[in-house]
Amino acid sequence: MTESTGVQLGLDTFGDVSLGSDGHLISDAETIRNVVDQAQLADEVGLAFFGVGEHHRREFAISSPEIVLAAAAARTSRIRLGTAVTVLSSDDPVRLYERFATLDAVSQGRAEVILGRGSFIESFPLFGYDLQDYETLFEEKLDLFTQLMTEKPVTWQGTTRAPLTEADVFPKTARGLKAWIGVGGSPESVVRTARHGLGLMLAIIGGPAYRFRPFVDLYHRSLDAFGREALPIGVHSPGHIADTDQQAWDEAYAGFEAMNNTIGRERGWPPYSRMRFQHDVGPEGAIYAGSPETVARKIVDTVQTLGVSRFDLKYATGTMPHSMLMRSIELYGTRVAPLVQEMLADSRQPVR
Repeated sequence: MTESTGVQLGLDTFGDVSLGSDGHLISDAETIRNVVDQAQLADEVGLAFFGVGEHHRREFAISSPEIVLAAAAARTSRIRLGTAVTVLSSDDPVRLYERFATLDAVSQGRAEVILGRGSFIESFPLFGYDLQDYETLFEEKLDLFTQLMTEKPVTWQGTTRAPLTEADVFPKTARGLKAWIGVGGSPESVVRTARHGLGLMLAIIGGPAYRFRPFVDLYHRSLDAFGREALPIGVHSPGHIADTDQQAWDEAYAGFEAMNNTIGRERGWPPYSRMRFQHDVGPEGAIYAGSPETVARKIVDTVQTLGVSRFDLKYATGTMPHSMLMRSIELYGTRVAPLVQEMLADSRQPVR
C-alpha cells in the first residue's frame, strides 16, 4: 500500500462519458457502472483513495457522487472514498453532511469530502442560485459545514439559507469526517482553507508544479497564524498510463483534445493541438501521461517540490474507453506506486 511511504496515491474521475467497443458513446448508466468497476480495481491494486467529481452537464455522468461512492463502498474494503469535488455553493450543508456521514457508515469510516466552488456553473441556475452570490454562498455554507463537522448541536445564521438553533444532525460518524477544500490557485482560497482548519487539495491542471510552491508556503504560514496544527496537502492533476510513453500519449490525446475544445468553445480558448499536448506531458506541463517510469518520476518531482502527502491522478479525460482506463489504473497501482515508493525512499538515503 502506498501509505507506507508517507505519500498516498489516489485516483479521481468526473465520470466522463466514454466510447464503447463500437466507437459510439455509451450511456450514462453504463458509464456509472464502469466507474464502480474502476473503484473496485483501484482497491484491489492497493491505491489509497478514489474520488468522483460532481457535474451537471452532458460530458459527465456523475451528478450524485455519494450514491456512486456508496455502490463502490459495497465492492471495496480498504480504499478511501470521496469527491473531486463537491460543489458546496449550490448544495445544502446540512443535507450534504448527512449524506457523507451516511457514506462514512456504509464504508466503515472510509469517507472523505473535497469541497469546492467548482469550475463549472451549471449547478447554480439548476438549483436556483444567483451567480452574483458566488462568493457569499461558498463562504457561508463552508462556515456552516465546518460547524456541523463538530457533530454537536449548531446555532447558525446567514443570508443564504434558514437559520439554525441548536440543530442536531444525524447520523453521527464513528471518528469524524475528513474534509478538504479544492483550490485552483487563489491566495484567498488558501487562507480560507487554513482558517477553517481543512486539508488543502491543489488542482494543478496547467503549468509546472513548482508554480504552486508559494501557495503551499502561504498555507503553512496561515495555519501558524490561526494557531492550527499541520494539515495535509494534496495535488489533483490529469494523466494516463500505458506500457510506453508513446502508447499513453496516443491513447490519451483524443480525449484531451475533445474535452479542451468543448470547454474552450464556451470560454474562448484557442483550439487544442498535439504540440500543446506534448508540452503539457513534459516537465513544464500538468499532464502526468506516459509509461509507469515516466509518470512515477513526474509524481516524485511534484511530491518533493511541494511537500505534499497525497497525489490524486485524474485518470479519465474525455472519451477514452473503459478498457484503457482499467489498464491505466492497473499500471498505476502495480507499477507506478511501487516506483514512487522506491524513488522517495532512495532520495531519503544519506549521502556517504
